Amino acid sequence: MKQLQKDYSSSDSNNIILSLPKLVFCLLLCLFLSLSLTSFSFKSLSTPSLPPPNNHPSVTTHITLPDPAPQPQPDPTQLRHVVFGIGAAANKWARRKEFIKLWWVPNATRGYVFLDRHVDDPGDPNEHPTLQLKVSEDTSSFGYSYRHGSRSALRMTRIVSEIIRATGSDPGQEEIRWVVMGDDDTVFFPSNLVRVLQKYDHNKMYYIGSNSETHVQNINFAYDMAFGGGGFAISYPLALEIEKMQDSCIQRYTSLYGSDDRIHACLAELGVPLTKEPGFHQFDVHGNLFGLLTAHPVAPLVSLHHLEIVDPIFPYMGRLQALQRLKIPTKLDPESLMQQSICYDSRRNWTISVSWGYAVQIIRGSIPPREMQRPARTFFNWQNRDEPSSFSFNTRPFSKHPCEKPYIYYLFNAMFNNEANVTASEYVMHRMPHPWCWWPIDNPERVHRVQVYKKLTDPHKWDEAPRRDCCRVLQADKKNTVAIDVGECKEGEVMEPLLS
Repeated sequence: MKQLQKDYSSSDSNNIILSLPKLVFCLLLCLFLSLSLTSFSFKSLSTPSLPPPNNHPSVTTHITLPDPAPQPQPDPTQLRHVVFGIGAAANKWARRKEFIKLWWVPNATRGYVFLDRHVDDPGDPNEHPTLQLKVSEDTSSFGYSYRHGSRSALRMTRIVSEIIRATGSDPGQEEIRWVVMGDDDTVFFPSNLVRVLQKYDHNKMYYIGSNSETHVQNINFAYDMAFGGGGFAISYPLALEIEKMQDSCIQRYTSLYGSDDRIHACLAELGVPLTKEPGFHQFDVHGNLFGLLTAHPVAPLVSLHHLEIVDPIFPYMGRLQALQRLKIPTKLDPESLMQQSICYDSRRNWTISVSWGYAVQIIRGSIPPREMQRPARTFFNWQNRDEPSSFSFNTRPFSKHPCEKPYIYYLFNAMFNNEANVTASEYVMHRMPHPWCWWPIDNPERVHRVQVYKKLTDPHKWDEAPRRDCCRVLQADKKNTVAIDVGECKEGEVMEPLLS
């Protein structure tokens, strides 16, 4: 056994010894092939390729992909792209049409007034072909179960659908981008409305407006609902979708009160939320709008509603006459209308607030901008009460202290100064009693007029982040006059209140 093992071991050793030359040979062969391949690779990289023979010319092909065709950019939205749907009642049309005539631009604005029955009205504004009076379609087949409401809400709800059907054969139908709803006592500012709509893609589904100023109204209806009196805009693609489903949708909401909450319910089914724009004003308030208008949000003024309920916006005038006065600054610079700027007269220790195109306030002492930009409560809530907690925004008292009661100057006139390239507006003191003040501060009562100079609004102002304009007190030529410059804030400019 041991011998066999020994022989076996000896045999293996001999085999290994005999196979060594073969192994060495294989290793050398592999090394040679590797070196050859490496040398060939380097040579291929470093040696330029020889030109092909003359009888086989080289053809180099470059594949160039065509640039994508530029997509045509649509023109910015203009007034011709908007169609209005105004809800009205025949028994109020004789006086309410005067509100529409204030803002309707003949042969430029287009739309329909929907009435509950036919009226004989051969005069303005029916004579303009761009405004048509229509009797609403019959809604007697629709259910309405709200106990204290009016069935007219049904026909007002269907204005969107009826406009779509009415414009289907309109030669200018292809131009329509927006359907804008409002009431017959709503005053629109069309150029500002257009400026707001230009921010949005009319090819998408948009529902644009704002809610009520009073909590109870928002609670009863919805905070995310556009109130119809203040007006709202619906993009044309969305209006088309509403028309397809509106009648069946109305039948599902017989217990709702008005037209705007029915629209809101249908839009909820379509999944389209409200896009809020603070320039639409429902004005579910009573009393004087002065506090609301002089602290207008930093946004274009789009609409005013309930103008037969609130006081005239200028004192000692009828409602229509007061609104007529607003047309003067609206023609000059509509986007600046009601925009507030705040500054301080350090020499006389006054706070000055300019609401361009409407009113100027001069107040003794130094009131911070944080306070001045809050509406002063010159108005009451929808229940005709003075309750600060009733409003869906912060307010402040009209005057906390007898010495802080403002001296008010209302717009008297405005014009464009071609030489200076600025608007010049003049505001005259509103005579009203003031309590006795013991502060050792100049009495603003000596100022009878305020002159405001302002450049026209930058056309790109509302495309940028919103910011209030700044104002600066100028040296006036007359003792009883204050001169103010209003314009974009300069770099580093701050509305810094005076030290008390």
